[in-house]
Amino acid sequence: MIDFHNHVLPKIDDGSKSMDMSLEMLREAHQQGIKEIVNTVHYQHPKLEGLEITYGFIKEKTSLLQNELDKNNIPIRIHIGSEVFFLPNLMKIKDDPLATIGNGKYMLIEFQPHFIPDNHKQIFFELKMNGITPIIAHPERYKPVQEDISLIYNWLNTGCLIQVDAGSIIGTFGELVYNTVHNIIKNNWCQILGSDAHNNGRRNFILKDAYIKAKTWIGDAAKPMVYDNPRSVIRGDEIAVEIQENQIDIKRSFWEKIKLLR
Repeated sequence: MIDFHNHVLPKIDDGSKSMDMSLEMLREAHQQGIKEIVNTVHYQHPKLEGLEITYGFIKEKTSLLQNELDKNNIPIRIHIGSEVFFLPNLMKIKDDPLATIGNGKYMLIEFQPHFIPDNHKQIFFELKMNGITPIIAHPERYKPVQEDISLIYNWLNTGCLIQVDAGSIIGTFGELVYNTVHNIIKNNWCQILGSDAHNNGRRNFILKDAYIKAKTWIGDAAKPMVYDNPRSVIRGDEIAVEIQENQIDIKRSFWEKIKLLR
């Protein structure tokens, strides 16, 4: 398997705190059958304001971790990537090799949990016109998506891809997130599954368990999420997406809306 979303580089962002922690995390990843990872360091996140991270710096730190993996006989290959926090400057940073994945063809983008700015539509359109496909990171954890899951369908219709977190599938983030990710996957609206691993505790690599759970929902249709599709992103190849509208009702019931107000 390929884990597409994690923060395993030590002492860079809010992920691994040490080289020892990174190695422990990646031993767990190997035991789960993960052969490759895309380390997605936080890029321009407000929580990391003042931290200057460059492609050269991340490349150096990635090489150091890869060397430690090789010395410790942990057969995992690390690819360089980032998780870009949505700001209006995405067109300005698009040529930074750290801001994109797959030879500049994809950009993993996260929003703040409670608000999705209207101007994202125009900016995503401009990225697409410049050959960059936005990948929306863990949308099941965003309140606007929990309240209106048709946002996922609309993103897919405009050429975006969807990545969900393994922890969402196994219930780490609570019932509302679990129900939302269940609907996304049952609709075949998810292209990539990532661990979003941050540490060797509650937020470790749990890709295998999540993949097994997803297979109980959609069978073999879950396989591309951890094999073919992340491989295509790494290579910069196109991912064909067949959008199926309303396999399940995308409007929430009265009682689901009441639950959101609690």
